[in-house]
Amino acid sequence: MSTPEERLAALGHAVPEVAKPVAVYVPAVRSGHQVFTSGQLPVRSGELITTGKVGAEVTAEEAYACAQQCALNAIAAVKAEIGDLGLVKRVVKVVVFVASTPDFTGQPGVANGASELLGEVFGDAGVHARSAVGVSALPLDAPVEVEILVEV
Repeated sequence: MSTPEERLAALGHAVPEVAKPVAVYVPAVRSGHQVFTSGQLPVRSGELITTGKVGAEVTAEEAYACAQQCALNAIAAVKAEIGDLGLVKRVVKVVVFVASTPDFTGQPGVANGASELLGEVFGDAGVHARSAVGVSALPLDAPVEVEILVEV
């Protein structure tokens, strides 16, 4: 049986460095057997991978990739809090915010970028409840923000 990090590597990914908060908060907090992440932006190597609204400057496909990067950053925040991704018993809840134009209704498809990655990395333990929410703006003009709740 492979580890979550081995499955990430097989997908061509690695656990990134924990993204630095853009305000006064921490990337993740453990409370008992749960780890709550703060909202993670699509940051790679310290920079947003794209900016703008989905349905205008950002395509649904680009936003899907952003959601995937947000999920990777959430995984990094969880790992920093617990030390070993093998301790994750279940991804309980995923919330995906999509900064989109008023006529864009594809938020669930964008959110699949995060959900599918979590499923591939954690297997059956990655199956989760989810909300995909369209919003008018996100911090730093990011198109997507993802937060997760895991049980350890």
